[in-house]
Amino acid sequence: MASQEIETLAAALARLPGLGPRSARRAVLWLVKRRESALPALLEALATVGEALVECDTCGNVDTTNPCGICADPRRDLKSLCVVEDVADLWALDRAKLFTGKYHVLGGKLSALDGVRPEDLNIAQLLARVEAGGVDEVVLAMNATLEGQTTAHYLAERLEEHPVRITQLAHGLPVGGELDYLDEGTLAQALRARRPLG
Repeated sequence: MASQEIETLAAALARLPGLGPRSARRAVLWLVKRRESALPALLEALATVGEALVECDTCGNVDTTNPCGICADPRRDLKSLCVVEDVADLWALDRAKLFTGKYHVLGGKLSALDGVRPEDLNIAQLLARVEAGGVDEVVLAMNATLEGQTTAHYLAERLEEHPVRITQLAHGLPVGGELDYLDEGTLAQALRARRPLG
């Protein structure tokens, strides 16, 4: 039996995505065994990130600078804008290093069941970015879920009045799949085979 403090740490780690109770206990044991070297470095990194994290005013990405590193990068293609549901989706696509444009994070997806309406998402900011000009293509990179596709169709309707090409990731992504869990090869194929909506 571990002490209450150790159990509390294991329970906190178990709430992280991808970690269950057993994995969390293994992580705690690893930290305990290396408490002189690994634990202080982990605590310092967590404290530093906790103090420095900000949301990018331009795209909604999470970074330690505002605007984020992607929005501030002059090598990025300003004419291409990729719309994603969440920051995890942005990171997954950017990790593949295949999309060279800018991003826009909606902050979720439309869901009547969960009560998520268009005004609950960063749709107004997206439309403002497109209306400001300079964007030729909007890639709708929604997850291949019912709510994701509903969100994509809603955005396509709202963007139709603007002189931009609207594309979406190619089908072939697994139904019910989420971008953050896909490998780079699948993401690469989906980006290369994107097609116009409608």
